[in-house]
Amino acid sequence: MSWAARSLAPAIRAVPRCCSCARPPPAKAPRRAYSTPPTFDDQVIQAAQKVLHDAQTNLEQGSVEAAKRNRELDGVRRALKDVEDGQELIASLHELAELEPDPDMRALALADVPSALSSLSATRSRLLSVLAPPPPTSSLSALVELKSGVGGSESSLFAAELLRMYQRVAARRGWAASVVEAVGVDGMGTGDAYKEALLEVSGEGAFGYLRREAGVHRVQRVPATESKGRVHTSTVSIIVLPSESGGQQSQVDDSDLYDLKDVKVETMRSRGAGGQHVNRTESAIRLTHVPTGITVSMQDSRSQHENRAKAFRVLRARLLDRALQAEVDARRSLRRTQVRGADRSEKIRTYNFPQGRLTDHRIPMTVSALEEAMEGGEVLDVINRELEEREERERVEDILAGLGP
Repeated sequence: MSWAARSLAPAIRAVPRCCSCARPPPAKAPRRAYSTPPTFDDQVIQAAQKVLHDAQTNLEQGSVEAAKRNRELDGVRRALKDVEDGQELIASLHELAELEPDPDMRALALADVPSALSSLSATRSRLLSVLAPPPPTSSLSALVELKSGVGGSESSLFAAELLRMYQRVAARRGWAASVVEAVGVDGMGTGDAYKEALLEVSGEGAFGYLRREAGVHRVQRVPATESKGRVHTSTVSIIVLPSESGGQQSQVDDSDLYDLKDVKVETMRSRGAGGQHVNRTESAIRLTHVPTGITVSMQDSRSQHENRAKAFRVLRARLLDRALQAEVDARRSLRRTQVRGADRSEKIRTYNFPQGRLTDHRIPMTVSALEEAMEGGEVLDVINRELEEREERERVEDILAGLGP
């Protein structure tokens, strides 16, 4: 902050004065209102004020829980104060630039406005982060499940291409990606087509990023087997689960997710070609969580112990995802966002190869950068950021609607 902003803003905040002569402005000088229509930033401030007001109201009732909640909101309180101070500083600079008779001082005040606006933007972002923080699992690694849908072999081919796309995204962002389990298509080369595949992406924030890829991905293109050049439509469904690989830990204990006595463990022989080992060793594992009916099969490794460990990791991830989704649904059951944002069967994206277009239907947003997207390029980051901003708006709307934390 420059000398003008530091020295003039406090004086103006107390009594509007002209800095060069310390005299009050002319009595009849009108003060212009620098108001704008309500924006998302305004909604964030309103939500913060609502949360603090509700906490103060509950505190007056004298409960221990209300006192604890009030202490937890110290970060919101400080961030809101910084935002209000920043807004007041900008209003003071505008007022000084309008009322100060000295042209040099007016120029100094106007020169301070850009940096003051930048600082205000940063404090608003901090207010949003403490007011409506992202889910605690956002920092975890991820398990990406891909399943071919309508479209036969073309769907399986596209599933393999999407898997490679996420592997490239992981490499670009510094995450490690490995295929945990895959079911190929008879007659096609390994890795060319998948009926089902499970990709583990290990790294800080992988789940927070990739969870926005969950849903139905639709591809429109001319299959290699199409002799008449007609465009076919196929789909691939994707589910993204939080994973605790690489030593990461969530705040949810295993005992909160399942009881070991509720998990049915079965061993079996691995499927497919593989010679004597496949025929004689029961290394494949199938877990069934009886209360929910969730089933996990794992046969990727020749070691039954390794398959068992992988299967339990996937089971835990699915149960954790189920618990998180139930919490979101319960909190938003009175709002349309339950359908708009949570439905995993919803078509979220279309890949139109003839026109080279990628369309995300949730924002909505269309970009002519399909090839870059399939290479795991930064255009996916742009889409992800737009989706993140949409989620931020929804979290603030939840608070304003009285459904937030």
